[in-house]
Amino acid sequence: MVDTSGGRLHPHGQRRGVAAFVAANKTLLAAVWVVGFTLVFLWQSASISLGGGAGGGGRLLRLRSPLLPPARPAPRLRPTAYNLTDFGGVGDGWAVNTEAFERAVEAIAALAERGGGQLNVPPGRWLTAPFNLTSHMTLFLAEGAEILGIPDEKHWPLMPALPSYGYGRERKGPRFGSLIHGQNLKDVVITGHNGTINGQGEVWWLKHRRRMLNNTRPPLVQLMWSKDIIIANITLRNSPFWHLHPYDCTNVTVSNVTILSPVSGAPNTDGIDPDSCQDVLIENCYISVGDDAIAVKSGWDQYGIAYGRPSSNILIRNVTARSLVSAGISIGSEMSGGVANVTVDNVRIWESRRGVRIKTATGRGGYIRNISYRNITFENVRAGIVIKVDYNEHADDGYDRNAFPDITSISFKEIHGQGVRVPVRAHGSDVIPIKDISFQDMSVGISYKKKRIFQCSYVEGRVIGSVFPKPCENLDIYDEQGQLIKRATTLNSTEVDYDI
Repeated sequence: MVDTSGGRLHPHGQRRGVAAFVAANKTLLAAVWVVGFTLVFLWQSASISLGGGAGGGGRLLRLRSPLLPPARPAPRLRPTAYNLTDFGGVGDGWAVNTEAFERAVEAIAALAERGGGQLNVPPGRWLTAPFNLTSHMTLFLAEGAEILGIPDEKHWPLMPALPSYGYGRERKGPRFGSLIHGQNLKDVVITGHNGTINGQGEVWWLKHRRRMLNNTRPPLVQLMWSKDIIIANITLRNSPFWHLHPYDCTNVTVSNVTILSPVSGAPNTDGIDPDSCQDVLIENCYISVGDDAIAVKSGWDQYGIAYGRPSSNILIRNVTARSLVSAGISIGSEMSGGVANVTVDNVRIWESRRGVRIKTATGRGGYIRNISYRNITFENVRAGIVIKVDYNEHADDGYDRNAFPDITSISFKEIHGQGVRVPVRAHGSDVIPIKDISFQDMSVGISYKKKRIFQCSYVEGRVIGSVFPKPCENLDIYDEQGQLIKRATTLNSTEVDYDI
């Protein structure tokens, strides 16, 4: 039969052709469908705003991505608030903003009699050389804001040595000043929506290892001879040296602060070092650094003895700490002005060389007394509790060989953990005995089966109730009701495992 349809398509034949095409190309059609659905979804998710006059003439479409929510507005914490951009700041990570910070601080200093002022640092990367704060000032770092220390040491000023240290901690002579600094201040707040202060310490660490620096490296934040300080809700990162160093300050609160640096290869990057400070609260912090997470100090050898300012009335609570090369919580070794009335409560220390440590030496003088540790958890810590009296690093050779620190009234209660090699090493000496030490409610799972894993020498004190592992024989044994069960049999024995 001759087809006389004139080239027209037959409906039934067309349907059969479409069905055959679909059957042969299911994968291709599925991919096309997914791509189309995704494009429609993204188009609908974008917000479209119209610019121009009310009549709509010449209007332009503007798409705003939903993936970048607007920054939270900074709360008004002072009568007057400025943005860093008001003073010419540029947050591109390249422009140097030192003058912008200095102009802002100068403007806030003029407001001291009217309640001070607030400097808001918006999202961005704000490169700067060191600058000073002023009294009655709030430095507020927005979410996504990062203050960057300029890496070139030529931009960092030199300052006199700390009077309680004799000279720069690492090199004789002047020391580099901190990135954010303040002296003789009152009512200073550094806070934000978890913005960051980044010291960009990598260059400093490398130069230190290669002995290329002629002066002691700078801290990241240092406040000296100041009072009424609050540092909260920020991140400190990669300091050239110690991260936060309050020096001879009173009424200091550090809360909800995260401090981070590499756990190795970042020498002396302590987290928080209250030094000759009184009335200090450190709480709700996460610290993972290349040296002690927290170290309470009060001056070095004869210089600290002469300066005579103790660290006292310090509460450290609700802290998570990690220190692969040092300790989670330390006292010393620079403690020549004295350390007293320190409470460490509810602290978790993980993946660290040591958990809590007291370190000192002949020549330090001073005292360490009334120190309370409670509710401490160790996880994979090489040595849980360490007291060391031969930390023989001195400011110079002029230290007093007869200046023996006094260590007394140290208590440990509710100490638990797992994966600990040596739970306790309390190593006094004949001239620096450890007096009135106590252990109560202690159960630490060990990872090392050596016979003497609870090590003591020149120690006097007591064990109360249940303590595991078995304590050393230097200690009196009491039951939970405080009744004496057994007197200590020796005061200066035991093998000491120095490899911790």
